[in-house]
Order: sequence, then structure tokens, then C-alpha cells
Amino acid sequence: MALLISVAPAEQGWSVRSEALETELTFERGGRAEAAARDLANRLAASGHAAEVRVFLRDGAEAGRFLHPARAWAS
Repeated sequence: MALLISVAPAEQGWSVRSEALETELTFERGGRAEAAARDLANRLAASGHAAEVRVFLRDGAEAGRFLHPARAWAS
């Protein structure tokens, strides 16, 4: 099962949450939050763990979903 990484609006900007993180990350801009989430997903995939990034809009609707399959050559 893929590790879930979510990008959602927060009180002060945008947050990135995942079980792969010790604490949530906060960004002023949604684009930066999404970039950080996708970078984390790429790193997880490179280490052999599938990851899924879900991006949510301010109204709670899902704006996007990005799958990052585990790389077979990861050790």
C-alpha cells in the first residue's frame, strides 16, 4: 500500500502531512507545498516505497492525485 502524502489548506498557508513525516510541513503558497510533497514522494519511491500525493483545494475538493510507484531497483 502506498504512503499517503496530502497537501491541504491550513490556517497559515498550506500544509503537507504524511506518516512519513515526524511533523507536518507548512508553506505560504500551495505550489510550494505541492512541490515539497512530490519531492518527498519521489524520494520515498526511490527508496522502494510507493507513495501517493493528494492535493486539496480550499473548499475541500480534491484537485489532483499523483502516484509514485516504488522503483524496482531500489534497495
